Amino acid sequence: MTPTSALLAFREDVVVEEDTAAEGTAGARRTLLVSLGPSRFTLTGARPEVARLLSRMTHEPADVAAAVRDDPACARQMTAVLGRLGALLVHHVRAGEEPAVRIESSAGAPLAAAPLGTRTSVRMSRFALCRTVDGSPVVESPLSGFRAVLPGAGARRLVADLFAGGTPAGMADSTGIEVCDVLGLVAHLAGAALVDVDDGAGFPADRDPVLAQWEFHDLLFHARSRAGSHEGGYGAVFAHRGTVEPRPVVRTPPQGPAIALHRPPLHTVLAKDVPLTVAVEGRRSVRDRGPSPLSLAELGEFLYRTARVRTVTEALPEQGMPYPASSRPYPSAGAAYDLELYLTVNRVAGLAPGMYHYDPAGHALVLVGDGPEHRQSVLDWARRATGAAQAADVHITVTSRFQRLSWKYRGMAYAAALKHVGVLYQTMYLVATAMGLAPCALGGGDSDLTAAALGLDYLQESAVGEFLLSSLPAPGALPPAVHDGWEPVNDHAWYREARMRLESGR
Repeated sequence: MTPTSALLAFREDVVVEEDTAAEGTAGARRTLLVSLGPSRFTLTGARPEVARLLSRMTHEPADVAAAVRDDPACARQMTAVLGRLGALLVHHVRAGEEPAVRIESSAGAPLAAAPLGTRTSVRMSRFALCRTVDGSPVVESPLSGFRAVLPGAGARRLVADLFAGGTPAGMADSTGIEVCDVLGLVAHLAGAALVDVDDGAGFPADRDPVLAQWEFHDLLFHARSRAGSHEGGYGAVFAHRGTVEPRPVVRTPPQGPAIALHRPPLHTVLAKDVPLTVAVEGRRSVRDRGPSPLSLAELGEFLYRTARVRTVTEALPEQGMPYPASSRPYPSAGAAYDLELYLTVNRVAGLAPGMYHYDPAGHALVLVGDGPEHRQSVLDWARRATGAAQAADVHITVTSRFQRLSWKYRGMAYAAALKHVGVLYQTMYLVATAMGLAPCALGGGDSDLTAAALGLDYLQESAVGEFLLSSLPAPGALPPAVHDGWEPVNDHAWYREARMRLESGR
């Protein structure tokens, strides 16, 4: 059975016009300009029938194959032209008289319908998702350079069947769509890598060890937070400029008792600090705590050296920064600094247990909760995650004020927040190592728990990282950093020398 073929049209923003300034524009030597925004494609020697067909495709779908079937020369030229302009095409697949599916290229990829029969097993890709865009259901996948818009009710019923899996013949029975139309719809969705097709030995995706190790949300996040696999605004587009005010450069501290923190003089820090290479080479995660608690002065120095606000500036539109910004010890995209620190204090000499917000401008801790229930839940979660015998002295929750980034960036805002967590982690590790403290980053946490414990709006500010800080156990109490079976590769002696210097205080 022959599947229904697609009608072709250009995207709405494509313009086709004759270049009247070019030589030889008359007759068979006419030159066409196909424009998409600032991009232009020049087609020299377009045959009149081809020129008319391309012009028609800017305002309505056309059956290209039927239009050039009786003219081999036009058919050859049209095939060549569409091969060049395939990324600008929209494939309209109908079900009877209904416009069922509109498949648009989102990454400049050409589309060819996949071969399949009425009894072929098909299913929606496990990486596909359906969401609403501009009021219409859309099927997308991080594995696909296309998206399928579903204006037709029949197509929406078919997509629901595809998520369950089956055969085109069975789906024709359940949806009431003609088998040839089901074949056409599914063949084009499969060609767009939105539908998996059984090759006789099962679904190839099930046999792919690489795909098996990707989770849906990880692959989607990877594909959509970087340029190249999709279209749309990406990077510093300032989509909300003029309609939404940017979030404050520094979060207003919560209401509550404030505790001023120690501000270490630079000369005393320089006098006692180990060289950078010693801190880098000797850095390690320490999950256990020492016998004596962390001191309030040590905590103040640690926060001052890792997260304080050094300077602030008002908006500088002439420098491409139409929002207030700040400078801190770790880097941040656009100097936006979305990250906030909350400390769940378990054991610090001179500081009562509780949950505190760190005010990076005032260099102070503000008490946000002193109830034991939430505090203990946060500490216990981290203790179980690290396998430690006792809870850390301090649990640092890193949150993101998301709109500080999304006001400026599109597509990459959340990815940038996670990068900020990474550079903050490294800054914390190096400072804690230089100070002779026990640092340990966590790979994850419970955002719902911390939102409830800290009274945060999950969509405006939520946990994106966790870091533990304690006093350092005695050198002999630390487990070996290199276990039996580990073999040195490149200058492991650097690490041993760095650890010796750190443990001897040099």
